[in-house]
Amino acid sequence: MLESRSREHVEHRVRAGVLEQGTVDLLIAAGVGQRLQREGMRHEGIELRFGGRGHRIDLSALTGGRAITVYGQQEVVKDLIDAAVSAGGQILFDVADVSVHDFDTRAPRVRFRRDGADQELHCDVIAGTDGFHGVCRTAIPAGALTALERTYPFAWLGILAAAPPSHDELIYAYHERGFALFSMRSSEITRLYLQVDPDETVGNWSDASIWRELHRRLETDDGWTLNEGAVLEKGITPMRSFVVEPMQFGRLFLAGDAAHIVPPTGAKGMNLAVADVSVLSRALVAFFRTGQQELLDAYSATCLARVWRAEHFSWWMTSMLHRFPESDAFQHKLQRSQLDYVVSSQAAAASLAENYAGLPLP
Repeated sequence: MLESRSREHVEHRVRAGVLEQGTVDLLIAAGVGQRLQREGMRHEGIELRFGGRGHRIDLSALTGGRAITVYGQQEVVKDLIDAAVSAGGQILFDVADVSVHDFDTRAPRVRFRRDGADQELHCDVIAGTDGFHGVCRTAIPAGALTALERTYPFAWLGILAAAPPSHDELIYAYHERGFALFSMRSSEITRLYLQVDPDETVGNWSDASIWRELHRRLETDDGWTLNEGAVLEKGITPMRSFVVEPMQFGRLFLAGDAAHIVPPTGAKGMNLAVADVSVLSRALVAFFRTGQQELLDAYSATCLARVWRAEHFSWWMTSMLHRFPESDAFQHKLQRSQLDYVVSSQAAAASLAENYAGLPLP
């Protein structure tokens, strides 16, 4: 495994934190779920908040016991690195100038530089799990892949705050001033997001202005209050959907953000990456044990069925909860009607719950 960053960086970079039921089950089955089970925060519901009121979606009751678990992506990475190293796996950190070659043959190669020396790996298969800006997808010949993309006219301003969570489940808020999300990372750390313009910069937002806007968008008529605390981190997250088809070329297989991006509203990014790797791992086991390539050949089609379901759900959640620049009173009424329907119809709530808690892994 090659990693361009340091181990310290990848183990401490705060990113996504919502694990689907299938992701949790898979990590436990793989033997890397011990700390997750001790420290992860299991949530059996989420709240949709609009019109000054909160409406709980009971994920567990609507899905036969499925739930989500709040456990930071960096914590998952720590557990996976520890397991890989303990099993004798080799992870090379701080590598540079990575490039992939001959992946349309039976003898693909990966070149890279480490500790000032050029090195080369001779491979049977290359897994391109190097993210949206990585080298694997862009190395595939022009015309071999089709990219489908949608960019949204807003972004998220996110903060990590040293404040005990003031609610025990995630809150998705639709407000006339824009979307807001309440989440958490621990019993002492709150994660919060505000919808902002796509060209917004962190420097335009003081801590006081962020808290003021969060209070406005998350407040309810029953007097619920938001706990404040020192802002530990700020960042802007662009919003886009992206899928590349197929997710493989020769013996190069793309997984995770290298192949697809979802807006974070549906909490699907990390979970899709885990699903991809689950499919790829089974295909690789079959390939190396028996030499059969049927599962490898079917990798892209198997993954894309789930990817497009997640893309649609993430787009739907995003469209329902955000204020678009061109929105008028008619659009606002449509969104409120959709929200009212979701919280009043068991069938509609069950559809949201099924997708949010996560469909079974392929």
